[in-house]
Amino acid sequence: MFNKITAFLLLALLYNACAKKNDYVWKTKEVNVSAYNSVHWQTDGEPSVAAWGDTLKPGMKIIAISRDLMKLGFEPGTQVKIHGLEGIYEVRDKMHSRWNNKIDVFMGSDVQKARDWGMKKIEIKYRVKREDNTQSE
Repeated sequence: MFNKITAFLLLALLYNACAKKNDYVWKTKEVNVSAYNSVHWQTDGEPSVAAWGDTLKPGMKIIAISRDLMKLGFEPGTQVKIHGLEGIYEVRDKMHSRWNNKIDVFMGSDVQKARDWGMKKIEIKYRVKREDNTQSE
């Protein structure tokens, strides 16, 4: 039976869901994009463990970022849309400090798939916490 308490709870949940969504904005950035794998010769130490301690498994939509992108709001868990790839990727790894303005797309252990991807300059969208009261893009 639908009563006032149920209606109030549903409205409260809806309000919280909308408020959280509006706390974030999608920004756009052009970056160099390459791909990497969970193989010993491409990584330091344990190839399936990312820089922040996450265990990577084939099929996960994960990216590594160059450290300079952290200044723009990229952090562990940041969601990223990559032109030419389906779905939303998540930041879970970071690259050596020698790289700038670059992301690496995790492609499991499929080295040929990573080679076929190559290196591209692509526009990405990344989701960060809103800094002001402007409307989301």
